[in-house]
Amino acid sequence: MKNIRTRHSAELKYRVALEAIEKQSTLAEIAHKYKIHPNLVNTWKRDFLEKAKEVFCKKNKNESQSNEKLINQLYEEIGRSKIEIAWLKKKLFS
Repeated sequence: MKNIRTRHSAELKYRVALEAIEKQSTLAEIAHKYKIHPNLVNTWKRDFLEKAKEVFCKKNKNESQSNEKLINQLYEEIGRSKIEIAWLKKKLFS
C-alpha cells in the first residue's frame, strides 16, 4: 500500500509556524495537536522566518514606487478623459 502525500493549506502552515514561534508549546506538542510530523513544524517555522525578512526588503520599496507610478499615470488618464468629455459636451451643445 502506497502512502499518499497530504497537501496542507497555507492557513494551517501559517498557524503552525506562528504557534512554533511563540514557543508556548513544544514542537512535539504542536505536531501532535495538528497530526503532522515534528519535522514539518520546524520546516514551516524556518520558512516563515526566512520569508518574513523579505517583507522589509528594498524590493518592496521598488514595487511600491512602481505602483505609485501606475496610480499617477491612471489619474493623468482620468484627467485627460474628463477634459475631452467636457470639450466634446461644449462642442455638441454649442
